[in-house]
Amino acid sequence: MPAIAKLQKTDPVALTRALIRCPSVTPQEGGALDLLEAVLRDLGFDCHRLKFSEAGTPDVENLYARLGSGGRNFCYAGHTDVVPPGDPQSWRVDPVVAEVVGDQLIGRGAVDMKGSIGAFAAAVARFLDARGAAFGGSISFLITGDEEGPAINGTRKVLAWMKANGETIDHCLVGEPSGVSALGDTLKIGRRGSISGRLVVYGTQGHVAYPQLADNPIHHLVRMLDTVTREAMDPGSAHFPPSTLQVTSIDVGNPTGNLVPAKAVAHFNVRFNDRFTGAEVEAWVRARFERALDSAKGARYELTTGISGESFLCPPGPLSELAARAVESVTGRAPELGTTGGTSDARFIKDHCPIVELGLSNATAHKVDECVSLTDLRDISAIYEAVLNGYFAS
Repeated sequence: MPAIAKLQKTDPVALTRALIRCPSVTPQEGGALDLLEAVLRDLGFDCHRLKFSEAGTPDVENLYARLGSGGRNFCYAGHTDVVPPGDPQSWRVDPVVAEVVGDQLIGRGAVDMKGSIGAFAAAVARFLDARGAAFGGSISFLITGDEEGPAINGTRKVLAWMKANGETIDHCLVGEPSGVSALGDTLKIGRRGSISGRLVVYGTQGHVAYPQLADNPIHHLVRMLDTVTREAMDPGSAHFPPSTLQVTSIDVGNPTGNLVPAKAVAHFNVRFNDRFTGAEVEAWVRARFERALDSAKGARYELTTGISGESFLCPPGPLSELAARAVESVTGRAPELGTTGGTSDARFIKDHCPIVELGLSNATAHKVDECVSLTDLRDISAIYEAVLNGYFAS
């Protein structure tokens, strides 16, 4: 791939448009990593393309790139994969054309998170133009194609590869969308944990006209779900909102109206704060299910759970303070330190170094007509450049 022109390398809008035009719906690479690798090699980065596999999951391509071999290593982490656009006809413009309408750049990944990647790459280019290669440390990119998917062959395995090859990072900025109402109004310093559950209740099938001869599992299921949705799990903590449980489906599959079914199934998800571990969440739920189930007629239940990540917190410190100063220097607003939102690959990186999450506003992420204003795109790039200048000031 030909080198990107100097003007484009320093322009976050040009880089973001080029990335959006790469159709990289998980797990397809779509040319996005090829493009980014070409840009970074032209800036002097040593690039490693890492492809990982695991039975039952799609192969995934990743990129680790580093400039410099000594000093502190400041890492930017993100993902080039995106969710499907849905029906392209429902968009104002083609979701992979990256068309500018007024002040808005529209396209899948504009916010989550090709815009952030383009902005950081442009910030690095400007930083190097001003400081040169001898800036007193190292800058690296950890980019996966698996964040929107199973997250099995992506960041977690890149980190294992880095450890095996003696690559360490000292601090990491994750470019996930973090703004709530405006660019830079929130920095993420942690994330809630997430655990999903499947509850199956077994009763006794029978005729609805003779309920005394049956045992309706739906009645048990409703009472059991009521116990875990009516009671608050906790009041929250210093940096986290209260834990929440949401029922996502109730399924019986009963084809007729005069039959008491033998089985009822429900699915739910819990987003929990640092007052719980995943195991403690399951124990909390199970204890209430046990109390609510009337097993006098032989009713029983099965509960299976799967956890996608424990809650974690990187306490406020030098990295979050640096990011906050950078935001305020560009936008004039002092960001709040938050932990809301879904899971991100920060849950893997936090075991290796301090992290902070700082990206664009998440208002249109995953939506039809996902978009970012050109002003925000240029401002987040300026924020990233200020972070680099502050980090390598000494």
